[in-house]
Amino acid sequence: MENQNAFERLGIEPKSGKLTPDQIAKVKGLGCLRDKRYADIFNVRVITRNGKITSDEQRTVAEAADRFGSHEVTLTTRLTLEIQGVPYDKIPELILFLKERGLETGGTGAKVRPIVSCKGTTCQFGLIDTFALSEKIHERFYVGCHDVALPHKFKIAVGGCPNNCVKPDLNDLGIIGQRVFTPDLDKCRGCKKCAVEAACPMKAASLVDGKIHIDPSKCNNCGRCTGKCPFGAFERASEGYKVCIGGRWGKKTAMGRPLSKLFTAEDEVLAVIDKAIALFRDEGVKGERFADTVARLGFENVEKKLLGE
Repeated sequence: MENQNAFERLGIEPKSGKLTPDQIAKVKGLGCLRDKRYADIFNVRVITRNGKITSDEQRTVAEAADRFGSHEVTLTTRLTLEIQGVPYDKIPELILFLKERGLETGGTGAKVRPIVSCKGTTCQFGLIDTFALSEKIHERFYVGCHDVALPHKFKIAVGGCPNNCVKPDLNDLGIIGQRVFTPDLDKCRGCKKCAVEAACPMKAASLVDGKIHIDPSKCNNCGRCTGKCPFGAFERASEGYKVCIGGRWGKKTAMGRPLSKLFTAEDEVLAVIDKAIALFRDEGVKGERFADTVARLGFENVEKKLLGE
Protein backbone atom coordinates (compact mmCIF):
# COMPACT_ATOMS: atom_id res chain seq x y z
CA MET A 1 0.00 0.00 0.00
CA GLU A 2 2.86 2.35 0.90
CA ASN A 3 4.51 1.72 -2.47
CA GLN A 4 1.17 2.33 -4.24
CA ASN A 5 0.87 5.70 -2.48
CA ALA A 6 4.41 6.58 -3.54
CA PHE A 7 3.52 5.94 -7.20
CA GLU A 8 0.41 8.11 -6.86
CA ARG A 9 2.34 10.97 -5.25
CA LEU A 10 4.75 11.06 -8.18
CA GLY A 11 2.05 10.65 -10.81
CA ILE A 12 3.49 7.51 -12.41
CA GLU A 13 1.91 4.13 -13.03
CA PRO A 14 2.91 0.95 -11.16
CA LYS A 15 4.29 -1.89 -13.21
CA SER A 16 1.74 -4.41 -14.49
CA GLY A 17 3.58 -6.58 -16.95
CA LYS A 18 6.04 -5.19 -19.48
CA LEU A 19 6.90 -1.51 -19.04
CA THR A 20 5.36 0.77 -21.64
CA PRO A 21 7.28 3.50 -23.50
CA ASP A 22 5.17 6.05 -21.62
CA GLN A 23 6.18 4.64 -18.23
CA ILE A 24 9.84 4.66 -19.22
CA ALA A 25 9.56 8.24 -20.51
CA LYS A 26 7.85 9.47 -17.34
CA VAL A 27 10.50 8.15 -14.99
CA LYS A 28 13.22 9.43 -17.33
CA GLY A 29 11.73 12.88 -16.79
CA LEU A 30 12.37 12.32 -13.08
CA GLY A 31 16.04 11.52 -13.69
CA CYS A 32 15.76 7.73 -13.99
CA LEU A 33 17.43 6.23 -17.05
CA ARG A 34 16.81 2.62 -18.01
CA ASP A 35 19.82 0.32 -17.91
CA LYS A 36 19.97 -1.03 -21.47
CA ARG A 37 20.87 -4.49 -20.18
CA TYR A 38 17.57 -4.98 -18.37
CA ALA A 39 13.89 -4.41 -19.05
CA ASP A 40 12.99 -2.80 -15.73
CA ILE A 41 16.22 -1.66 -14.04
CA PHE A 42 17.12 2.04 -13.87
CA ASN A 43 19.99 4.31 -12.87
CA VAL A 44 18.75 7.30 -10.90
CA ARG A 45 20.47 10.68 -11.09
CA VAL A 46 20.89 12.66 -7.89
CA ILE A 47 21.48 16.39 -8.36
CA THR A 48 24.46 18.00 -6.65
CA ARG A 49 25.26 21.68 -6.29
CA ASN A 50 27.64 21.76 -9.24
CA GLY A 51 29.64 18.84 -7.92
CA LYS A 52 29.45 19.78 -4.24
CA ILE A 53 27.64 17.64 -1.70
CA THR A 54 27.89 17.42 2.10
CA SER A 55 29.14 14.38 3.95
CA ASP A 56 25.63 13.80 5.36
CA GLU A 57 24.22 13.89 1.83
CA GLN A 58 26.89 11.43 0.72
CA ARG A 59 25.78 9.07 3.48
CA THR A 60 22.16 9.48 2.38
CA VAL A 61 23.05 8.56 -1.20
CA ALA A 62 25.05 5.55 0.01
CA GLU A 63 22.13 4.39 2.17
CA ALA A 64 19.74 4.84 -0.76
CA ALA A 65 22.03 2.78 -2.99
CA ASP A 66 22.01 -0.01 -0.40
CA ARG A 67 18.26 0.09 0.22
CA PHE A 68 16.97 0.57 -3.32
CA GLY A 69 19.82 -0.10 -5.76
CA SER A 70 22.76 -2.38 -6.43
CA HIS A 71 25.05 -0.81 -3.76
CA GLU A 72 26.86 1.16 -6.48
CA VAL A 73 27.05 4.90 -7.18
CA THR A 74 28.62 6.39 -10.31
CA LEU A 75 29.55 9.94 -11.33
CA THR A 76 28.29 11.63 -14.49
CA THR A 77 30.14 14.11 -16.68
CA ARG A 78 27.76 16.81 -15.40
CA LEU A 79 28.92 16.25 -11.79
CA THR A 80 25.74 14.50 -10.69
CA LEU A 81 25.58 11.12 -8.93
CA GLU A 82 23.81 8.04 -10.26
CA ILE A 83 22.43 5.33 -8.00
CA GLN A 84 22.78 2.16 -10.02
CA GLY A 85 20.51 -0.83 -10.42
CA VAL A 86 17.16 0.46 -9.13
CA PRO A 87 14.14 -1.73 -10.03
CA TYR A 88 11.21 0.20 -11.49
CA ASP A 89 8.99 -0.71 -8.52
CA LYS A 90 11.45 0.91 -6.10
CA ILE A 91 11.83 4.21 -7.96
CA PRO A 92 9.04 6.13 -6.14
CA GLU A 93 10.25 5.06 -2.69
CA LEU A 94 13.81 6.04 -3.60
CA ILE A 95 12.83 9.48 -4.88
CA LEU A 96 10.72 10.22 -1.81
CA PHE A 97 13.46 8.89 0.49
CA LEU A 98 15.93 11.35 -1.07
CA LYS A 99 13.45 14.22 -1.11
CA GLU A 100 12.71 13.86 2.60
CA ARG A 101 16.44 14.32 3.19
CA GLY A 102 16.85 17.37 0.99
CA LEU A 103 18.06 15.71 -2.20
CA GLU A 104 16.38 15.59 -5.60
CA THR A 105 16.63 13.59 -8.78
CA GLY A 106 16.54 14.97 -12.32
CA GLY A 107 19.01 16.32 -14.87
CA THR A 108 17.27 15.07 -18.02
CA GLY A 109 15.05 16.48 -20.74
CA ALA A 110 14.86 19.55 -22.99
CA LYS A 111 15.54 22.09 -20.28
CA VAL A 112 18.40 23.78 -18.45
CA ARG A 113 20.65 20.99 -17.22
CA PRO A 114 22.60 20.84 -13.93
CA ILE A 115 25.35 23.45 -13.87
CA VAL A 116 28.99 22.33 -14.06
CA SER A 117 31.69 24.24 -12.22
CA CYS A 118 35.41 23.83 -11.66
CA LYS A 119 36.99 24.40 -8.24
CA GLY A 120 38.16 27.91 -9.11
CA THR A 121 37.18 29.20 -5.66
CA THR A 122 39.95 27.13 -4.08
CA CYS A 123 42.27 26.42 -7.03
CA GLN A 124 45.53 28.39 -7.16
CA PHE A 125 44.71 29.48 -10.71
CA GLY A 126 41.09 30.45 -10.05
CA LEU A 127 40.28 34.08 -10.83
CA ILE A 128 36.62 34.14 -9.74
CA ASP A 129 34.49 32.55 -7.03
CA THR A 130 33.14 29.69 -9.13
CA PHE A 131 31.30 28.06 -6.23
CA ALA A 132 29.26 31.17 -5.45
CA LEU A 133 28.51 32.06 -9.07
CA SER A 134 27.57 28.54 -10.13
CA GLU A 135 25.24 28.13 -7.15
CA LYS A 136 23.47 31.37 -8.09
CA ILE A 137 23.11 30.07 -11.65
CA HIS A 138 21.88 26.71 -10.32
CA GLU A 139 19.15 28.32 -8.23
CA ARG A 140 18.07 30.87 -10.80
CA PHE A 141 18.16 28.77 -13.94
CA TYR A 142 18.29 25.04 -13.16
CA VAL A 143 15.78 25.32 -10.31
CA GLY A 144 14.01 28.51 -11.40
CA CYS A 145 13.57 27.43 -15.04
CA HIS A 146 12.80 23.80 -14.26
CA ASP A 147 9.38 23.97 -15.88
CA VAL A 148 10.51 25.98 -18.91
CA ALA A 149 10.36 23.80 -22.03
CA LEU A 150 13.21 24.46 -24.46
CA PRO A 151 13.89 23.18 -27.99
CA HIS A 152 16.68 20.99 -26.58
CA LYS A 153 18.84 20.67 -23.49
CA PHE A 154 20.83 23.74 -22.43
CA LYS A 155 24.16 23.22 -20.68
CA ILE A 156 26.04 25.84 -18.67
CA ALA A 157 29.59 25.59 -17.33
CA VAL A 158 31.57 27.94 -15.08
CA GLY A 159 35.36 27.91 -15.36
CA GLY A 160 37.58 29.80 -12.97
CA CYS A 161 40.32 30.68 -15.44
CA PRO A 162 41.41 30.25 -19.08
CA ASN A 163 42.75 26.75 -18.30
CA ASN A 164 39.17 25.72 -19.20
CA CYS A 165 39.25 22.51 -17.16
CA VAL A 166 35.44 22.11 -17.39
CA LYS A 167 35.43 23.16 -21.06
CA PRO A 168 33.10 26.19 -20.79
CA ASP A 169 33.51 26.89 -24.50
CA LEU A 170 32.10 23.45 -25.35
CA ASN A 171 28.83 24.17 -23.52
CA ASP A 172 25.75 25.96 -24.80
CA LEU A 173 26.88 28.83 -22.60
CA GLY A 174 30.17 29.02 -20.75
CA ILE A 175 31.69 31.49 -18.32
CA ILE A 176 35.47 31.86 -18.01
CA GLY A 177 37.10 33.83 -15.21
CA GLN A 178 39.40 36.65 -16.29
CA ARG A 179 41.90 39.02 -14.67
CA VAL A 180 42.49 42.18 -16.64
CA PHE A 181 45.57 44.22 -15.79
CA THR A 182 46.22 47.87 -16.47
CA PRO A 183 50.02 48.15 -16.36
CA ASP A 184 51.43 51.13 -14.48
CA LEU A 185 54.16 52.08 -16.94
CA ASP A 186 55.54 54.72 -14.59
CA LYS A 187 56.64 51.87 -12.31
CA CYS A 188 58.08 49.75 -15.12
CA ARG A 189 61.90 49.96 -15.15
CA GLY A 190 62.40 48.01 -18.33
CA CYS A 191 64.37 45.23 -16.66
CA LYS A 192 66.51 43.28 -19.11
CA LYS A 193 65.17 40.09 -17.52
CA CYS A 194 61.50 41.00 -17.09
CA ALA A 195 59.70 38.79 -14.54
CA VAL A 196 56.33 39.47 -16.17
CA GLU A 197 57.62 38.44 -19.60
CA ALA A 198 59.11 35.26 -18.11
CA ALA A 199 55.85 34.37 -16.32
CA CYS A 200 53.52 34.87 -19.28
CA PRO A 201 52.46 31.45 -20.67
CA MET A 202 50.91 33.06 -23.76
CA LYS A 203 54.07 35.01 -24.73
CA ALA A 204 51.93 38.13 -24.79
CA ALA A 205 54.32 40.23 -22.67
CA SER A 206 57.42 41.83 -24.10
CA LEU A 207 59.54 44.95 -23.75
CA VAL A 208 58.91 47.64 -26.35
CA ASP A 209 61.04 50.77 -26.23
CA GLY A 210 62.10 49.91 -22.70
CA LYS A 211 58.60 49.44 -21.29
CA ILE A 212 56.42 46.37 -20.79
CA HIS A 213 53.85 45.82 -23.51
CA ILE A 214 50.98 43.30 -23.56
CA ASP A 215 49.80 42.09 -26.95
CA PRO A 216 45.98 41.98 -26.63
CA SER A 217 45.74 39.48 -29.50
CA LYS A 218 47.75 36.95 -27.45
CA CYS A 219 46.74 37.76 -23.86
CA ASN A 220 43.99 35.53 -22.47
CA ASN A 221 43.69 37.40 -19.14
CA CYS A 222 44.92 34.38 -17.16
CA GLY A 223 46.39 36.52 -14.38
CA ARG A 224 49.69 34.63 -14.21
CA CYS A 225 51.53 37.97 -14.12
CA THR A 226 49.94 38.78 -10.74
CA GLY A 227 52.60 40.02 -8.35
CA LYS A 228 55.46 39.12 -10.67
CA CYS A 229 56.79 42.64 -11.20
CA PRO A 230 58.99 43.52 -8.17
CA PHE A 231 58.30 47.21 -8.74
CA GLY A 232 54.50 46.93 -8.73
CA ALA A 233 53.84 47.64 -12.41
CA PHE A 234 51.17 44.89 -12.44
CA GLU A 235 49.09 45.59 -9.35
CA ARG A 236 46.06 47.29 -10.91
CA ALA A 237 43.69 44.55 -12.03
CA SER A 238 39.96 43.97 -12.36
CA GLU A 239 38.01 40.73 -12.15
CA GLY A 240 36.11 39.81 -15.28
CA TYR A 241 33.95 37.18 -16.92
CA LYS A 242 34.21 36.04 -20.52
CA VAL A 243 30.95 34.53 -21.80
CA CYS A 244 31.00 32.06 -24.71
CA ILE A 245 27.88 30.92 -26.54
CA GLY A 246 27.06 28.13 -28.96
CA GLY A 247 29.47 25.41 -27.87
CA ARG A 248 28.63 21.72 -27.86
CA TRP A 249 30.21 18.28 -27.82
CA GLY A 250 28.91 14.86 -28.77
CA LYS A 251 28.08 13.49 -32.20
CA LYS A 252 28.57 17.03 -33.45
CA THR A 253 30.98 19.48 -31.88
CA ALA A 254 31.17 23.25 -32.02
CA MET A 255 33.52 25.66 -30.28
CA GLY A 256 31.65 28.41 -28.47
CA ARG A 257 32.43 31.96 -29.49
CA PRO A 258 33.06 34.65 -26.87
CA LEU A 259 30.82 37.69 -26.73
CA SER A 260 32.74 40.88 -27.49
CA LYS A 261 31.98 42.38 -24.09
CA LEU A 262 34.04 41.38 -21.06
CA PHE A 263 31.64 41.42 -18.11
CA THR A 264 32.76 42.88 -14.79
CA ALA A 265 29.89 41.94 -12.48
CA GLU A 266 28.00 38.75 -11.64
CA ASP A 267 24.66 40.47 -12.21
CA GLU A 268 25.69 41.18 -15.82
CA VAL A 269 26.53 37.52 -16.32
CA LEU A 270 23.21 36.39 -14.85
CA ALA A 271 21.36 38.86 -17.09
CA VAL A 272 23.00 37.57 -20.28
CA ILE A 273 22.25 33.96 -19.29
CA ASP A 274 18.61 34.95 -18.79
CA LYS A 275 18.52 36.51 -22.27
CA ALA A 276 20.22 33.50 -23.88
CA ILE A 277 17.72 31.04 -22.41
CA ALA A 278 14.80 33.26 -23.39
CA LEU A 279 16.15 33.61 -26.93
CA PHE A 280 16.59 29.84 -27.22
CA ARG A 281 13.07 29.26 -25.89
CA ASP A 282 11.47 31.79 -28.25
CA GLU A 283 13.56 31.48 -31.43
CA GLY A 284 15.02 27.98 -31.27
CA VAL A 285 13.55 25.18 -33.36
CA LYS A 286 12.47 21.98 -31.62
CA GLY A 287 15.29 19.44 -31.72
CA GLU A 288 18.12 21.88 -32.43
CA ARG A 289 20.86 22.75 -29.96
CA PHE A 290 21.68 26.33 -29.08
CA ALA A 291 24.77 26.10 -31.32
CA ASP A 292 22.44 25.45 -34.26
CA THR A 293 20.21 28.35 -33.25
CA VAL A 294 23.19 30.70 -33.10
CA ALA A 295 24.44 29.47 -36.49
CA ARG A 296 20.99 29.81 -38.07
CA LEU A 297 20.31 33.31 -36.69
CA GLY A 298 23.89 34.49 -37.08
CA PHE A 299 26.35 35.07 -34.24
CA GLU A 300 26.39 38.85 -34.67
CA ASN A 301 22.59 39.00 -34.58
CA VAL A 302 22.43 36.84 -31.45
CA GLU A 303 25.18 38.85 -29.79
CA LYS A 304 23.32 42.09 -30.47
CA LYS A 305 20.21 40.68 -28.79
CA LEU A 306 22.13 39.39 -25.78
CA LEU A 307 24.04 42.62 -25.23
CA GLY A 308 21.13 44.95 -25.98
CA GLU A 309 18.68 46.33 -23.46
